[in-house]
Amino acid sequence: MSTNQAEYFSQQYNARAAIPDHPRIFTRWVKDSATVRRSHAALFDLTYGEASGERLDFFPAPKSGAPLLVFIHGGWWRSLDKSDFSFVAPAFTRAGFNVALTNYSLAPEVSIAEIVRQQLRAMAWLYRHADAYDFDAQRIVVAGHSAGAHLAAMMLAALWPSFDPELPADLVKAAVLMSGIYDLEPVRHAGFVNVDLKLTENDIAPLSPAAMPQAHAAPFITAVGGLESDEFKRQNGLIAAAWQANHRADIALPDTNHLTICDAFATPGHPLHEASIKLISEAGVSRMAPEEAPAQQI
Repeated sequence: MSTNQAEYFSQQYNARAAIPDHPRIFTRWVKDSATVRRSHAALFDLTYGEASGERLDFFPAPKSGAPLLVFIHGGWWRSLDKSDFSFVAPAFTRAGFNVALTNYSLAPEVSIAEIVRQQLRAMAWLYRHADAYDFDAQRIVVAGHSAGAHLAAMMLAALWPSFDPELPADLVKAAVLMSGIYDLEPVRHAGFVNVDLKLTENDIAPLSPAAMPQAHAAPFITAVGGLESDEFKRQNGLIAAAWQANHRADIALPDTNHLTICDAFATPGHPLHEASIKLISEAGVSRMAPEEAPAQQI
């Protein structure tokens, strides 16, 4: 890897540097999220594991037995917090869904591999506690942004019965992947972030979902902002091509950047939000038994 290539990847992946008003966006998220936590029913900091980062917030749906949307935040696996993204929840609870926002320990305290394991534990914990929190365990959908989209994709690649024999292979029924990183090879050459991630050559294959098969046929949609870098756009195309059989749509966002894509996701009426609602609504819907199925129209 030449110096020029390393500089290129550092520039391409430094999304904050490419968004001059990123402090204002982060401040707005914090304020909006604080308002949501004050004004909406929720359970905060539920413990899904032993580490201090293994906590999640749960926003219940108005009706019993509704689907669950699990949102995994980004921040290069080394920053931000679930509480910064509470603003995402209301648009989905109003649409009739439960919402869980997961945390995880941050690099450099832990490796990306450990963060992936923490998200596996979070998803397994939620599945096992579906009755307690009154949601449909057969309709769990995961969404993630940036590093969170990487983690969400890893949930689609997870061999759940190998993680725990009591878990179903199709624990996650669908996914929304936004501005994600699915091939980690360039990231280990981006010095501004790998100083904390400490990725080595041996880490790349086990942590790059674009190089893995999907573990089961869960439908997913992708999105990347039109104002994002060429590398983020390339990464978005990688996962769509790698898992083409189950890729339902790529949502065009011509005027969106790496941060405002989260606003689009949380805004009723926006194409990304509407596509997400449709995906969640259809995910895990019980199929009729063969003898009950209507005849195919020819």
